[in-house]
Amino acid sequence: MKQICRETAMARAADNTPVKASGDASGNGGVRRILSLVLAFVLTQAVFWAQVLILPGVSRAALFGEFTIKDEKEYGEKFNVLVRSRLPLIQDPEVVGYVQGIVDKLQAGMRAQFFPFTVSVLRHNAVNAFATPGGYVFVHTGLIMAMRSESELAGVIAHELAHVTQRHIAGRIEAMQPLGILSIVGALAGAFLGGEAGAGVMAGTMAASQAAMLKYSRSDESEADQVGMNYMVAAGYDPKGMVGAFEVIGKKQWMMGSTIPAYLSTHPDVNERIRTLSQRLASLPPDKRVRKVDNSRFFRVQALVRARYGDLAPAARAFEEQLTHPETKCIAYMGLGILASRQNRILDATKAFDQAMQCSPNDQLFVREAGCFHYTKGDNKLGQKLLAQAVAMDRKDIMALYYYSRSLADNGNVGQAIEYIREVLRQIPEDSDIHEYLARLYGQQNDLFQANLHMAYSGLYSNNRKKVDQFHSKLKSMALSSVQKDQLDRFDAIYKERKEFWK
Repeated sequence: MKQICRETAMARAADNTPVKASGDASGNGGVRRILSLVLAFVLTQAVFWAQVLILPGVSRAALFGEFTIKDEKEYGEKFNVLVRSRLPLIQDPEVVGYVQGIVDKLQAGMRAQFFPFTVSVLRHNAVNAFATPGGYVFVHTGLIMAMRSESELAGVIAHELAHVTQRHIAGRIEAMQPLGILSIVGALAGAFLGGEAGAGVMAGTMAASQAAMLKYSRSDESEADQVGMNYMVAAGYDPKGMVGAFEVIGKKQWMMGSTIPAYLSTHPDVNERIRTLSQRLASLPPDKRVRKVDNSRFFRVQALVRARYGDLAPAARAFEEQLTHPETKCIAYMGLGILASRQNRILDATKAFDQAMQCSPNDQLFVREAGCFHYTKGDNKLGQKLLAQAVAMDRKDIMALYYYSRSLADNGNVGQAIEYIREVLRQIPEDSDIHEYLARLYGQQNDLFQANLHMAYSGLYSNNRKKVDQFHSKLKSMALSSVQKDQLDRFDAIYKERKEFWK
């Protein structure tokens, strides 16, 4: 992959103003001082011009230490651990699987990459998304709620993927490598997340002024716009989605404050970028310029996110408006049911879920949500019936599996409940609440090693060092079989990786 030169040689050279020596320049001491200054200046210029021009026989790697694909993967993995250990994630496969599908579709139209793109969805209302070296993609729930179509959501994601494929951040990290991997990973958090979230994750690793070194330049953003649109066209998306996304976010800028996303807070101005992209759109052939995209799954996922994590009043207004459209009517009933459940309005929630089920009785998502609602509100019999139906329709639905296992355990079937919960953990191994629930199930069966092990995992994934130490200390004397010792070794390895970022 090509390395992008961020600043022209002329712009950089203009910053090198002459230094006037002070004091007496006469005598041997003065001469030596002048010669030292001249030598330092010459060496600095030689290093700089070798970096910019890549003179024959002088490689960038020889001068600074090349930031390789292997390094990129390592930094990305560290960053992924840091963010996942500090910020709340959405685990619902309906949401994560959908966003991963968009990323996979975009990647299919790219040239071969050195790593797959892996998606996480952050529970945060900022209208934001970012992708890191190593192919880790983070999408905020606020972005999903703000977009109007799948093509708009794909437009923002495509822009972020282009930053990675063009190695915009990788080039900056290469120059910062002497600072150390943990410091740079912390700086990445400050640069990508921004606001309070970025400051919280970055604390103790690097000053904000140094994190600013990782911000994208004007040329980076322009290139990501153009390359990202190429990815959209190749993937079959409506390329107007990128323009539409920028228009939506641009209208929100005045009230977003520090949550303005990185791809709009950097020059060039968003209106200028919209004009440039619109001109590009006009030059595309008609078959690529105008495309119809099915938004049905987008509306389902958006409804889930909005109902479960959005502000109540705006969400209610959005669902009431969707009730007037045949293509979104059924999903709007489900959304209103989740909203009413959040507010403990049992009768309203029951009515809304009944309407959703009548509207589309074989929709697995509606069955699951109705089952979760009835189980959590005390109707174990109806809840278990609906959850069993949802699991039969989609065995990979971890939310249905989790609540169904709880209903089984409540009825005394602890062994089968453990089987289902372990299946859930194979898909989402870092959920602290599920580890704690599994620990309590093992406790009921008097399996003390597994009970303590999963309580230790629960503490690990909730960043509770006291809890980890409490249960970890017991495990060392309990691990008797080779299987148990292997399990303890695996825990120790994950613990070692995680605690690097603990304060």
